[in-house]
Amino acid sequence: MKKILSVLSALTLGVLLCQAQPGGMGMGGFQRPQVDNVNFDPYVPAPAGFDAERAGIPRGTLETVEYKSTTVGTVRKATVYLPPKYDAAKKYPVLYLLHGIGGDEREWLQGVPNVILDNLIADGKAEPMIIVMPNGRAQENDRAEGNVYAGFQAFANFEYDLIKDLIPFIEGRYSVVADKFHRAVAGLSMGGGQSLNFGLAHMDVFAYVGGFSSAPNTNTPEVLVPDPEKTKAENTLLWMVCGSKDNLMYNSARLKVYCDEKGVPCTLIEYPDGVHDFVVWKYGLYNFAQLIFKK
Repeated sequence: MKKILSVLSALTLGVLLCQAQPGGMGMGGFQRPQVDNVNFDPYVPAPAGFDAERAGIPRGTLETVEYKSTTVGTVRKATVYLPPKYDAAKKYPVLYLLHGIGGDEREWLQGVPNVILDNLIADGKAEPMIIVMPNGRAQENDRAEGNVYAGFQAFANFEYDLIKDLIPFIEGRYSVVADKFHRAVAGLSMGGGQSLNFGLAHMDVFAYVGGFSSAPNTNTPEVLVPDPEKTKAENTLLWMVCGSKDNLMYNSARLKVYCDEKGVPCTLIEYPDGVHDFVVWKYGLYNFAQLIFKK
């Protein structure tokens, strides 16, 4: 019976996540559930050129690292952004930035996070930070190949790989401040659901949580925020964005309504005419990065 339920769960999630690829609007015939009385936060357009390389400013660097995962039992990869003029004599905060169901540790590079952060740091709008872009598929073969929906359980297992293996590795390799107020987690689609699930379940690890177009792997609001008073006391930032034409809006909207009812600070921006793509996700990173690690 457990095997049958597991197969059915995988099939259901596969249908719901069919639009979780860049540019997707949703599978034919799939209608998103509606959430009434959502109090969206104001949308403010990002300035032109926020995601374009600018001449005459310092630039950060990108590198690929490998770490031993006791959770999976393999050596795994992550892409790391180091801010301009990274100096091991200084201490930096870290943003863990998670990809979607069809991606891997390089998917976020489509969203030029290095360019966005270079520009923000140059303008004094974001703190110099390290960004870690891991592979959120915690299984032996973690490549995005074959039926990517069949391995959705590996995305849930990544919670343990992230907490037990990746974070300690990053804090041993780089010069970082190793406390919750200098750690953030955010992601797109499946990674957005992971970020909400893991970030709110581990408020002793992450003070800032962001979900961009979060997918159906997102836990229900009652699971994400079982104790509103505790969340109000321990979470510093809960921030979400989703396109107005994205069939996955439901996952973010129901959490926003629940948080508003419980008095838990929570932001949800509806990106006008936005679909499930990097236009929305780059906008999410641009805004989220400016709100975290403020002194």
